[in-house]
Amino acid sequence: MSHQHSIALQAEEAALSAPAQQGAHGAPAKKSMTSRLAAASMIGTTLEWYDFTVYNTLAALIFNHLFFPSFDPLSGTILAFSTYAVGYISRPIGGVLFGHLGDKLGRRFVLVVTLVLMGITTGLMGLLPTYASVGILSPILLVALRFVQGVALGGEWAGAVLISVEHGAQDKRGRNASWTQVGPSFGTLLATGFIAAITALVSPDDFLAWGWRIPFIASLLLVGFGLWIRRGVEETPLFKELDEKHATAKTPIGDVLRDHWRRLLIAGGARIGSDVLYALVVVFTLTYVTTVLDLSRTLALTAIMIGTACNALTVPVFGALSDRIGRRPVYAIGVVLGAIWAFAFFVLLDSAQPLLIVLAVIGGLVIHAIMYGPQAAFVTEQFPTRVRYAGSSLAYTLAGIVGGGFAPLIIASLFRSYHSTTAISLYVLAALAITGVALFAARETGRSPLEE
Repeated sequence: MSHQHSIALQAEEAALSAPAQQGAHGAPAKKSMTSRLAAASMIGTTLEWYDFTVYNTLAALIFNHLFFPSFDPLSGTILAFSTYAVGYISRPIGGVLFGHLGDKLGRRFVLVVTLVLMGITTGLMGLLPTYASVGILSPILLVALRFVQGVALGGEWAGAVLISVEHGAQDKRGRNASWTQVGPSFGTLLATGFIAAITALVSPDDFLAWGWRIPFIASLLLVGFGLWIRRGVEETPLFKELDEKHATAKTPIGDVLRDHWRRLLIAGGARIGSDVLYALVVVFTLTYVTTVLDLSRTLALTAIMIGTACNALTVPVFGALSDRIGRRPVYAIGVVLGAIWAFAFFVLLDSAQPLLIVLAVIGGLVIHAIMYGPQAAFVTEQFPTRVRYAGSSLAYTLAGIVGGGFAPLIIASLFRSYHSTTAISLYVLAALAITGVALFAARETGRSPLEE
């Protein structure tokens, strides 16, 4: 028997045995990989929103005392939220830097770097001296750490989405991408639950003295878990193919701004309404319930925890629904319901009834999930593979400034100026209108293959 004939027989035997082996081991292996991809895409945004929720919660509750004590309570809160906005302003820098690297060096590389950078900056926040110890240096250090943290976050989101979208089944991109969107709910839930537990275990004086530091330092545990998860995920096949062909973009950011600026505006505009609605329901609720309605901090935190759990459960449902009926129809339903809820929300809160307050938060976060579920797939599908990381990062970070970054500051300022919630509701309505225009101008991408 010739050597060539022997090789041919071996190849035929391998081909015949492959289906049996796949039947025995393929399904579990595929399921395991799908689960790991979901976890890998979710862990970064979980850490991101854990960090941001810890900051948001403490900014609303005590940072005006710790870092801005020379101002009246509402002014101190506004200054704390201004520092919060710095984390959004720096995001486009991360979007440009890591968007470029993600389309040049790969999605996986950037995801590891951004995760480590996020964890270090958050951990250092827990070690910051307060205004009472070092004076003006304290808020300056806080701003500096928020800036660096925002740079890392600016590169995280797009890579997390692309890991699942470019690896997974193309007819389930909405569902797969939505796992990244579940991260914010998990992160918010972890942070809110952790802070609630600490406030229940220590006295108010101890919480103000040292208890607030614990949630920041504890984020390092999430970083370790995230690195372990992401080590087991390979680079995406679509990027590998581009890299092997030496077809990666030389100037990804420039290509997006020059050739895909219209898509950038659409993808960014689609985010603004959901970000502002989220800031209203999650961030401002704490301030409104505790300082305006003069109700307990525990009630506000409990309402947000329950609402966030509902958000986490429904985001994948609406992501999967967008695979069936399209991204735009699902998204548009969320915009319309959000416009109604912007006014109904305060009617329920002003009742001062615990059950209705919880209902207000649940309703707002489920409506947010209707938009948030298809959002990740919608944004990344606007761009071809060679500039998908850069385009998605820019859309995410630039819209984040206009939407989520300044929303808490604007909402608090509107309430201080007008002493009425109507101005806040109109602001949310305007943000949702921008998202509606972006959806109207967009093409439906749910049933089309990813653009190469």
